[in-house]
Amino acid sequence: MKRLIGTTVAVTLVAAFLTAGATARGSSGVKDPGKPGQPEKVSYPGIGSLSQPSGKGSFRFGVSTSATQIEDQNTNNDWYLWSRPAPEGLGKSEFVGDAVGGYTRAVEDVGLVKNLNVDSYRLSIEWSRIEPRRGQIDQAALDHYSKQIDALVAQGIRPVVTLHHFANPVWVDDPRDPDCKNGPSDTNLCGLDHPEGGKLVVKEMAEYAKTVAARLGDRVDEWVTLNEPMVYMTFAHSFGAGPPGKANLNPKNVDKFARAQRRYIEAHAAMYRAVKKADRVDADHDRAASSIGLAVAAQEYVPIRGGKLSDDPRDVAARDRYRYFTDYGFVDALWNGTFDKNFDGVPDEQHPEWKNTLDWLGPQLYARIGVSAAGASGSTDPSYPIINVDLCTTAPCLPYKDPSYYVPTMNYEGSVQGVYGVLKDYSKRYRGLPLVASESGIATENPKRRSEHLVRTLEQIGRARADGIDVRGYYHWSLLDNFEWLGGYKPRFGLYQVDRATMKRTPTSAVAVYRAIAASRSLSPEIRSEYGGTGPLSPETPGTPAR
Repeated sequence: MKRLIGTTVAVTLVAAFLTAGATARGSSGVKDPGKPGQPEKVSYPGIGSLSQPSGKGSFRFGVSTSATQIEDQNTNNDWYLWSRPAPEGLGKSEFVGDAVGGYTRAVEDVGLVKNLNVDSYRLSIEWSRIEPRRGQIDQAALDHYSKQIDALVAQGIRPVVTLHHFANPVWVDDPRDPDCKNGPSDTNLCGLDHPEGGKLVVKEMAEYAKTVAARLGDRVDEWVTLNEPMVYMTFAHSFGAGPPGKANLNPKNVDKFARAQRRYIEAHAAMYRAVKKADRVDADHDRAASSIGLAVAAQEYVPIRGGKLSDDPRDVAARDRYRYFTDYGFVDALWNGTFDKNFDGVPDEQHPEWKNTLDWLGPQLYARIGVSAAGASGSTDPSYPIINVDLCTTAPCLPYKDPSYYVPTMNYEGSVQGVYGVLKDYSKRYRGLPLVASESGIATENPKRRSEHLVRTLEQIGRARADGIDVRGYYHWSLLDNFEWLGGYKPRFGLYQVDRATMKRTPTSAVAVYRAIAASRSLSPEIRSEYGGTGPLSPETPGTPAR
């Protein structure tokens, strides 16, 4: 069935991104002076600062999770309400429930991280646990996360803490009352798009960041304010595909969408300053200054038309508009201190207060996406009406680069080979800003595919580093199978598989591969020969041909 069908495909794409064999042949992805078929060893140095000059040239191996996606007993956030079956909830998606028991097993799961030999663990704090009701801080929840951080530090694992990963306390923007006709209150601030409530949300996000940094900042020096802010804006405020369910990316309501995005940018800056203030350098303990970054979605985009790659200037321009809107616009606002309120590529407002609130940047690449000028498919309902583009994530409207990279449970073609180009483009656009691959992974039931994806991503990063791009780390997504937002539990991203009936964690064979890489701080010729290169991935189901 044709997949380029206007606004519907945009919602499908949101769902995909909310759900983040034979020996491979081909070039290694890293410059290789050795003879063909014998890839050379690629080495990685030790961990360093994500942002300080002393960290340039350093590298870290890590693994990532997010609280809402793995934690049990997590009943006060908007995703729980959104996904819980009616009448208690809204029943809008598969129920998150107790996820994979990650709250109860938080300290125990540190052992799984330790087993990987990695340097660092990127985890998130659940705001709705810290502040289940506005102004009421749950000290027991803070104690819990403090113990988790203690366990990581005791094992020599450096924590990186994400403060906002898609989920909010219900009182921030109650999805049961998206119109908020009675105005902001302690039980519903009405969200980022509300003229008065948006300001209150920004203030509350900064207070939350301050509270967490004050409690954990003596052991945590590296932070992420927001995870993939434009993915959040897309599902929450563009098409209403996730909580709070607002569909404002249209001519009638675009001012609301712009207001929400402006406030979200402001929230990043406010959280950045709150953490910096609460987590000051402690000279008595010789601690480094806090390093605060932003994790952003960054895909590989190609112009298409009529089921083929396109060099039509209209489609090339559409590709560039979409990439600016979804990948660059938010970061540009912080980098330049400006805001483009009508999303035409030309800044309309000056915001010098936003500048200098970004210490490092985390591009997170998963997919290859086709973009065409609105109407190229014959549709009168473009995927993104404000910027007038249509999108496609798979055949027949997007021709495969390599069908073996198609990810069935996510309905997109994975893009390992795009990693180098994304890192190069970001390095050029934001000169001097250190980069880290703060997420990268593949949903698969075949652990060999996962190992291939992991090794090939590291090869691409190694190639970028060899060309002088300041890339300081790689975080595999994910430590555990988890709740993949609108995709529910079907996509499996975990290095450790989770049986949700028992919550038992079972290592996949990719654990041994990553463990060996992290222990040796290298991609050996043997590992590269087995898993690396640019050839086809092993099939999703062993014994079946690639799609």
